[in-house]
Amino acid sequence: MLNIRTWLPAGGGLRDEDWTRRHRLLTLILALCVGALTVFGAWKDELGDPLTLVLLFLTLGCVVGGRLVSGRRLSSSFVSFGFTAACADFVVMCHGQTEAHFTFFISVAALALYRDWAPFGMVLVATTAHHAFFGVFDAEATYGHHSAQQHPLFWAVLHGVAVLFAAAFQVVAWRLTEGEEARANLRLDKSQAQLGVAFDETPVPMAMISPEGVLLRTNSAYRSWLRLPDELPAGFRVADLPITPLDVKGSALAELVASPDDAVLTRQYRRHDDGSTLWVEVHSTGLRDAAGNLEMVFVHCLDVTDSRMHEEELRRQVRHDALTGLLSRPGFESDLAGLLAEGGGGVSVLYLDVDRFKSINDGLGHAAGDELLRAMAVRLRAAVPAGSLVARLGGDEFVVALTGAVDAGCQAGREILAAFTEPLTLSSGHMQISLSIGMAVGRTPEQAEDTVLAADTAMYAAKRAGGHRLQVFSDEMRVAVKERIAAEARLRAALAGDREAALPVWFQPIVNTATGRIVGAEALVRMFTPEGNLLGPGHFIPAAEETGLIVALGEHVLRLAVRHLMAWKNQLPYISVNVSPRQLAEPDFVPMVAAVLAENPGLDPSRVVLEITETALLGSSVDVRERLESIKALGVRVALDDFGTGYSSLTWLQSVPADVVKLDRSFVAGLAADPRKSSIISAVLWLARSLNMTVVAEGVEDPEDWKALQAADCPSCQGYLFGRPLPASEFELMLPFPETARPRQLAS
Repeated sequence: MLNIRTWLPAGGGLRDEDWTRRHRLLTLILALCVGALTVFGAWKDELGDPLTLVLLFLTLGCVVGGRLVSGRRLSSSFVSFGFTAACADFVVMCHGQTEAHFTFFISVAALALYRDWAPFGMVLVATTAHHAFFGVFDAEATYGHHSAQQHPLFWAVLHGVAVLFAAAFQVVAWRLTEGEEARANLRLDKSQAQLGVAFDETPVPMAMISPEGVLLRTNSAYRSWLRLPDELPAGFRVADLPITPLDVKGSALAELVASPDDAVLTRQYRRHDDGSTLWVEVHSTGLRDAAGNLEMVFVHCLDVTDSRMHEEELRRQVRHDALTGLLSRPGFESDLAGLLAEGGGGVSVLYLDVDRFKSINDGLGHAAGDELLRAMAVRLRAAVPAGSLVARLGGDEFVVALTGAVDAGCQAGREILAAFTEPLTLSSGHMQISLSIGMAVGRTPEQAEDTVLAADTAMYAAKRAGGHRLQVFSDEMRVAVKERIAAEARLRAALAGDREAALPVWFQPIVNTATGRIVGAEALVRMFTPEGNLLGPGHFIPAAEETGLIVALGEHVLRLAVRHLMAWKNQLPYISVNVSPRQLAEPDFVPMVAAVLAENPGLDPSRVVLEITETALLGSSVDVRERLESIKALGVRVALDDFGTGYSSLTWLQSVPADVVKLDRSFVAGLAADPRKSSIISAVLWLARSLNMTVVAEGVEDPEDWKALQAADCPSCQGYLFGRPLPASEFELMLPFPETARPRQLAS
C-alpha cells in the first residue's frame, strides 16, 4: 500500500498563478456549457422537463460557486460537480443515448487539469453515482437501450469502470508530469546552487540591480570592496552606496540601463569613510524578459585604481624629462600647440644647444655631464618669464616657448645668455658654458612643428657663427631648409629606385708623382635627378649626413666601386672610397665591409682604401683605434683624408693606424712659391715614411706645384691637373694606356 501511495501523484503541485489560470478556463467552459445546454434544450423542446431544469440550474449554481467561493479545493469542487451535472443534463435531454455519456469522459480529462484529488475524485464518484442512482429510478432517461434499462446497476458499474480506466490514464500522465517536474526542479536547484556559489564566492565584486536602482543581490566580494554590511536593508539602492562619483558624465546606472547591449564604463569615485579615490571599471549585462523588457542589470566591477595611477605616472614620465624634470619632447609639442592656440599675438620658440658639450661630456664623464644638464635646467627655468614652456628635447638640446613675437623672444634670449655668463656650480667645481640659441615665431597650432624646426635651423646658424649668441630665423634660412628638405627627398627617391642609374659613381685618377702614371682612383658619387640634371655631392651629401641616409649611400658607393675594380682587373691598382663619421660609428659598418669583400673572392683587400677625415676621427663617439684596427684586420687599407685641417695632425699620425696620408689642398696650392709649405710637406713626408705610410697630395692644379712635389719626392698626386672625376665608361678609356694620364699641359 505504501508503494502505491508513493507511486500515485501527490497533487496540489501547481503554482498559484498556474492554478488560477486553469480554474478560470474551466469555469468559463462550464459557463459556456450552461449556455449550450439551454440552447440545445430549447431546440429539443426539453426545457419543460423539471429534471432538466433542475440539473441546468444546478450547473449554473456551480458556475457561480466556482467563481465566488475562495480556496482551491472548494471552488474546484464546485466546478467539478458542475461538470457532472452538465453531463447528466445532456444525457437526460438525449434520453440516455450512449453517445451522450461520452461527455463524462471529457469531464474527467478536463478536471485532471487541476492536478488535485478533490475535484478529480468528485467527478469519478459523481459520475458513478449518477449512473447508479438515475439508472435505478429513471432507467429510460439514463440509458438509451433495453439491456441497460433492465440491468441498471450492472451498466452503472460498467460505465464507472470505463470512467475509472479513463481516469487511470489521466493519473499516469499526471504522475509522469510530476516526476519530470521534480527532476527538472532538482536540476534547476542544483544549477541555482552552483550559480549561487559561483556568484557569492567569486573574488570579483558583482551585483544584480533593478532598472530602478535597487540592489537585488550582491556577493561578498562586492560588499567587502565597498565595506557594506553582510545583510543589506530591503530596498537598498545604488544611490545609498558609500561612494560619490567625481566626474560629471551623468549617472552610470542610467547609462547602463539605457544601453541596448553589454556596456563597459570607467568612472572615478570618492569613498565616504576615508576620503580616498578609486577608479572603477564596470562591466554590465542586461537581463531581459521574452518581450525584451529589462528586468535587471548584472554588473561586475574591477577596481582599476592601481592601473590608472600607474598610467598617470607613465603619462607624467612621458611628459617630463627624467634627468632634468623639464617637459619632454612629447609634452612640449602638446603644450606648444595649446599655447599657439591661445596666443593671438604669436609665440616665440627658443632652441638652445650647449657649445662643445661633447668635449665636456667626454672629458668629465657622463655623470658630470648629467649633473651639468640638471644644473643648467634649474638656471634656465629661473631665467625665463613665468608661464613659459621649458623642455629638454634630448642630449644638450633645450627649447623654450613663451607668448609674444620677436621682441619678447629676443629679450628672453638675451636674458638666458646673460644668466649663463656665470659658471654653473657642480660637485667637482665650477663649469663655464656657452649657448647657441635660435629663435622663430609661430602663430597657429598648425605651425608648431615648423616653428621648432625653424628655431633649430637658426640655432645651427648661431653655432656656425661662433656660438654663444642668439640668431633669429630669417627667410634666407627658410630657403636653405627647403633646399635641404628637397635634397633629402631626392636622395630618398634615388636610394629607393635604381641606385646605379640615379647615383652613379665617378672616378678621379690618383697618379704617380714622378711619372704621372695612374696608380689609383678615388670613387666619387654623383646624382641624376628625375629631370636628367646632374648634381654634385654638395647638393645631397650634407642632407645624407644629417638624416643618416649616408649609411645606405656609403654602402652603395663601396659596392659599386669594388664592382668596377673587379671589372678592371689589374689595370687599376686600387680604389679609394670615402667613409663618413656616421658610417664609421655604425656597429654594422665593419661587417658590411667584410660582406662586400666576401662577395668578391678574387679581390685583394689591399686594393680597397677607405678614406676617413681627421675631423671625423675627432668627432666620433666610438673607439676610433679599435674600429680602424678591425677594418685593417680585413686587409683593407685606411687613408687619413684632409690631413692638416684638424687640431693635432702630427699626434694623429702616430696614434691612428693609417696606411695613407692625403695632404689637404690648402698645403698644396701655391706650394712652388711658398717655402714654408715646402718645409711642412717635407716634415710630413719624413714622418709618414718613418711610420711606413704613403702620401697623396690633393688638389694639384698648377704644373709648378707638381714639379715642387716631384722635388720633395711625394709619392702620389691627385687633382684637376691630372683629370677631373669622370664616369666609369670614360675613366675606363684611360686605363689601357696609363701614360695618357699625363697632364695635357705637359703632353703638348
